[in-house]
Amino acid sequence: MKKLIFFIILLIISLKNSYSQTVADTSVYLVTCGPGTDTYSIYGHSALRVVISNPKSDMVYNWGVFDFDTPHFAWKFAKGRLNYMISEESFQHFLQSYFYEERYVYSQKLNVNSSEKLKILSLINENMKPENIYYKYDFFYDNCSTRIRDLIEKSVGKDLIYNVPEEKSVLSFRAMINQYQRPYPWLTFGINLLIGTPAEKKVSVRDKMFLPLEMQKELSKSVIRRNGKQDVLLQNPEVVLDFTAPMVHQKFLSSPAIVFTIILIIVVILSSKFKKRKNIDIMDKVLLFIFSVLSLFMIFFNFFTDHQATKWNLNILWLNPLIIVCFVLLLLKKDGAIWFKTASIFIMIFLVICLPMPQIFNIGIIPLAFILLIRISARAGFSWNPFSLK
Repeated sequence: MKKLIFFIILLIISLKNSYSQTVADTSVYLVTCGPGTDTYSIYGHSALRVVISNPKSDMVYNWGVFDFDTPHFAWKFAKGRLNYMISEESFQHFLQSYFYEERYVYSQKLNVNSSEKLKILSLINENMKPENIYYKYDFFYDNCSTRIRDLIEKSVGKDLIYNVPEEKSVLSFRAMINQYQRPYPWLTFGINLLIGTPAEKKVSVRDKMFLPLEMQKELSKSVIRRNGKQDVLLQNPEVVLDFTAPMVHQKFLSSPAIVFTIILIIVVILSSKFKKRKNIDIMDKVLLFIFSVLSLFMIFFNFFTDHQATKWNLNILWLNPLIIVCFVLLLLKKDGAIWFKTASIFIMIFLVICLPMPQIFNIGIIPLAFILLIRISARAGFSWNPFSLK
């Protein structure tokens, strides 16, 4: 019996020493990938890299994976119910796609002690369990970057100290993503049209880390408190793949604001020249069809999706459901002047009060709103309207 107890004690000591040695031979790195030119890649990407020297292993844990073969993929994505997941792959395999896309990759070692490192490994293993692999993605609050931020916070605890900026430097979620979307004016227009007032929230240092490149900047300025001293959290970045971030040249004349302004001028000219319904019905049907589709988007993303960023979108004031009613009346060749009048009033109210509203609007929607107002009000029977149809 004494021999058995002695054997068990030796086994426990041996396993403990072996595990301690494994932790001592392990290094954890933050991997930051530069932006690409595809829509999903313009914000960059983050992952965690775990290197074990003995036995030799170099693995990457990536929380930004989803399956294109998911049944009803587009519908689930639109509804905000598409599951993202954590994946595990070798570092070399992970780098292949970034080499092909010519995106830079930085690797920065986390300056964590054995107990913090052990906590990180434990949390990664917990994430890798089948019941925890999937999570519901949220662009602002739960994505490939915030998952890593949360894991580091849980591992280091209250000894992690973020750099707090001056109040004047604080931006909103919308302003931050616009910085990355600036080279893509049409993408900027579309995203700003769909996201609502939650995007106006001022971001804290912690909130900034929903963007991978911002997380790298902030964690590089963060420190860990140790025995009354402060140590850096991240070491200087090691350049794994060295590519220059893509330069996209903007074409001023093809920006949404310019294109929609040109269309507005054309609509004004045609509206002043053609006052009979039969001469302008085709243009109105095309325009009201487009605006009806946009109105349906407003209704769907305001009320029928789990995407929190698209809630309380005040664009619904001018892209309101009455436009759909007006389009149906036009197709049925019904008069319905009261519906056109009401829709016109909503658009006019929006144009008057859009500046002081608690939501920032893309400049491109102003000519769009005027196009809609001109053609809706032309059928409203307003006596003051020079474009009213006969």
